Amino acid sequence: MKHQFTARIERDKETGDYLGFIPNLPGAHTQASTLDELYVNLREVAELCLEECTKEELDNLPEFIGFQQVLVGV
Repeated sequence: MKHQFTARIERDKETGDYLGFIPNLPGAHTQASTLDELYVNLREVAELCLEECTKEELDNLPEFIGFQQVLVGV
């Protein structure tokens, strides 16, 4: 069975590493020094997380809707 996820990607200002998170897959987060390596790591961590899920958990994964930018003045 194929699953498609959207990952949030950030860059750590101190280390320069890329950080990847799959918001609707609990435990799916990783890091890497390049975007290519991050993509591979995200696929691997997603596979590991999915292997640990029961059928019920897979059926009830939250639906990812998107990201919204919010501008706040302080």
